[in-house]
Amino acid sequence: MPDIHGIIAYPVTPFSTDAAGIDTARLAALVERLVSAGVHAIAPLGSTGELAYLDEPEFDTVVDTTIATVDSRLPVVVGVSDVTTAKTIRRARYAEKAGADAVMILPVSYWKLTEREIAQHYRSIGDGIGIPIMAYNNPATSGVDMRPELLVEMFETIDNVTMVKESTGDLSRMERIAELSGGRLPFYNGSNPLVLDALRAGASGWCTAAPNLRPQPCIDLYDAVRAGDLDKAQVLYDDLKPLLEFIVAGGLATTVKAGLELLGVPAGDPRPPLLPLDDAGRAQLQDLLPA
Repeated sequence: MPDIHGIIAYPVTPFSTDAAGIDTARLAALVERLVSAGVHAIAPLGSTGELAYLDEPEFDTVVDTTIATVDSRLPVVVGVSDVTTAKTIRRARYAEKAGADAVMILPVSYWKLTEREIAQHYRSIGDGIGIPIMAYNNPATSGVDMRPELLVEMFETIDNVTMVKESTGDLSRMERIAELSGGRLPFYNGSNPLVLDALRAGASGWCTAAPNLRPQPCIDLYDAVRAGDLDKAQVLYDDLKPLLEFIVAGGLATTVKAGLELLGVPAGDPRPPLLPLDDAGRAQLQDLLPA
């Protein structure tokens, strides 16, 4: 199993000027920027990458471009979620063949899924690939909430389910995962404002879009907690917190793309129905970015 830890950075997906495809040159530059900044892993095609708004050729293009740019320097965890099991398996297989180190799966569904259906969804995908699965719990976007008990049960019964990204913002869930698994199931924080508490509680890493805008403080925060320097970690967190809260509240793709443009690194607009950040939001975001 690859060593996936630390700051797991989520790049945005830049679209071509007519929004009809992926701007691969710009995507490669954005990924290289994160790698050069010193993050510990790259995770394309999460919420920040606008996975829900891509067609299959675009998905494949983002996977190929990202993995080629990273060039084995860091682990790559590809988001492959879709509403059907079959389409998720296709995406997971494509990511594996392209060279991904792991896939991240959010159980998205129009119908409310039972826990039996959720487990079978992951089991079927696991049977179709040979790389690890990060089970991603984010009911705010997926409409599906996976209890810690279910996540640990899948970890114990589905070989490929080897880690969990918890994004509910409920620290007790992470603590419960650790308790039920005897500390064997690695969990990763996906709630930006909760990062300090999550790392203190033993999170193996922080899955975040924030390094697109302020990479070094994110890395320093992780390193400070690992070194046991909680006073330094608190200072770093207090400095980052307004930005973390802003990008979550304003929508990650919308705010991060606006922030990159304000930093002189154009990444284009989000894809409709998402809209670019308005003038008031841009002014507020400007105050949260480095001079």
